[in-house]
Amino acid sequence: MNQQVLWTPSRTFQRQSNLTDYIDWLAKHHDLRFRSYDELWQWSCDQVADFWETIWQYFEVIQHDPYDQVMSSMEMPGVRWFEGATLNYAEHLFRHRSNDRPALIFQNENGQYPIMWDTLENQVRAVRQHLISKNIGKGDCVAAYLPNIPEAIASFIAANSLGAVWSCCSPDFGVETVIERFSQIEPKMLIAADGYRYNSKAFDRLEQIDQIRSSIPSIQETILVSYLNENAAIEHSTSWDNVINKQNTEPLTFEPVDFNHPIWVLYSSGTTGRPKAITHSHGGVLLEHLKYMTFHNDVKKGENFFWFTTTGWMMWNFLQASMLVGAVPVLYDGSPGYPDMDVLWQMAEELPVHHFGTSAPYLAACMKKELPIKASHDLSSLRSIGSTGAPLAPKVFEWIYTRIKEDLWLCSMSGGTDVCTAFVGGNPLAPVYKGAIQCRSLGCAMHAYDDQGQHIMNSLGEMVIEQPMPSMPIYFWNDEDDVRYRSSYFENYPGKWRHGDWIRIMDNGSLIIQGRSDATLNRKGIRIGTAEIYNVLDKIKGIQDSLILNIEQDDGSDTMPLFVMLAPGQSLDEDLQKSIRTELRAQCSPRHV
Repeated sequence: MNQQVLWTPSRTFQRQSNLTDYIDWLAKHHDLRFRSYDELWQWSCDQVADFWETIWQYFEVIQHDPYDQVMSSMEMPGVRWFEGATLNYAEHLFRHRSNDRPALIFQNENGQYPIMWDTLENQVRAVRQHLISKNIGKGDCVAAYLPNIPEAIASFIAANSLGAVWSCCSPDFGVETVIERFSQIEPKMLIAADGYRYNSKAFDRLEQIDQIRSSIPSIQETILVSYLNENAAIEHSTSWDNVINKQNTEPLTFEPVDFNHPIWVLYSSGTTGRPKAITHSHGGVLLEHLKYMTFHNDVKKGENFFWFTTTGWMMWNFLQASMLVGAVPVLYDGSPGYPDMDVLWQMAEELPVHHFGTSAPYLAACMKKELPIKASHDLSSLRSIGSTGAPLAPKVFEWIYTRIKEDLWLCSMSGGTDVCTAFVGGNPLAPVYKGAIQCRSLGCAMHAYDDQGQHIMNSLGEMVIEQPMPSMPIYFWNDEDDVRYRSSYFENYPGKWRHGDWIRIMDNGSLIIQGRSDATLNRKGIRIGTAEIYNVLDKIKGIQDSLILNIEQDDGSDTMPLFVMLAPGQSLDEDLQKSIRTELRAQCSPRHV
């Protein structure tokens, strides 16, 4: 393919990148020298244990007990990483605490609020002590039904500091969708907000919270965050303010846990059955987030790192990981189109934002609106734009460089809930080609397979990962003998991870992802299993059968038509169409509609 170069990193940009610093460090400390990124990537895949051990050393991971060996074996699944080592993810978040900058910056449709480190620490300490008082500790599950607000991050850190297992759903999820997820992990505690705002409208969720907790017997207590209404209350709950305002002189400490101890449960819907309860490890996620944030996003200490996300998307977990490298995560709760599509770009100018992350459909929507971003905003501090959630169309690539900023690093990336990171993404040493992702990530031995299971280049193939990565799931929750885990990734190519994407890898190292090869749908970054749609439609009177498709357009947008087969005598009238939309919204989420 004749690929057009849209951006080339300057020598200064390359020299000052974190990736160059790592390459120099490898030469100094391990006598390893690489002439190109491709050579470095190949080594990271050929010498898997050596590579990840250098990541441990380079980032000076805080360990409470040393490891015996890096890997128990090279076979997938079931690798045990850094056995013997104990650590804590949250402890690394507080490593870069500073009085010179806030811990977080929060903005919603009502305003902007910096959260200083003292405030965050006090909240974490208070929630931590409350969890202890309820006998919640290592291995227990804490569930949250929260918007993208500072209380969500404080709650996660508090749970994580104890070695408790975190799991969160966005409050725009319907009740049945939440119950279907949380009931699998049997949480002891539920932390929930009274509602959320979107497009200037308030959505009260008190009734839904009551349904969730009454449907999950394991929940012993509910902490209610009064986000919409300071006087919000619900029976048999404890208010967030009461928890935070308790006298607490205990210092903030972090419980050391095994490297392979579960950190959180994320959910990804397949084509059949319940959503997969994907469980990651403390250490695996820590190493992967340090690697990707530092080398593939080039995030530096003190920079403002923004990603537009809800707590229901793995990018929320990825967003707070910017704290691991001393950056300031920027949280935004609300509609990216209220009061208009300019709101996030205005925020990027004012703060300023150094790394602006979003979904590909959002960028496509800005292009269609013909926003004069470059003409109306000073984005001189903006270093990169990150895009994920769907393939970014070539037209949008070009629009970004003509209408936002010419000297800008476009980091299109792709990974998933399954690993809570990106398999492919940014490379500060390489050019950006129109319509293409820059590179395969370090430590990700990913190839395109043809129908015979052979490596192919420059042609469309099945995305397959041949070597273990530490952030691959340790298991699916309550998945006896790893039956669902193995069938999800290792059924087609035993011992190799089939991800379910079509991919084209070019000779120059860049690549293009061209949609899902399985029946999982992707809507604005949220994966939707076809089974979720069908489960709702099967209950609607008058519908005999149904089929849902996702059709990607050349301009980066997509269409998701629903085909219904009607029962005899039934017509597709307004009432039936309304019933479909209402049930999908109520039982699943607005995105399903």
